[in-house]
Amino acid sequence: MANIRSAEKQRRQAEKAKTRNRAGMSKLRTQLKKTKSAIASGEANDELLSTSFSVIDKAAKKKVIKTNTADRYKSRLTAAAKKSAAK
Repeated sequence: MANIRSAEKQRRQAEKAKTRNRAGMSKLRTQLKKTKSAIASGEANDELLSTSFSVIDKAAKKKVIKTNTADRYKSRLTAAAKKSAAK
């Protein structure tokens, strides 16, 4: 247990951030799973990809994930969608 006021405040802030980050990651993962399953079944469309990109960008903006990670996710989703559409 923290004895110093600043350490106690930091603990409280870290708890709040952890809760926010968990919620953001959960939302991101759910959207990625939906998109990947749609791509695998051949039901992917531009609207679904756009929604996914929006969720990814929001997660990056809120520092839930890094910007390079967001770019990598978007790149891989786009490549998978193109590959799926070509079949």
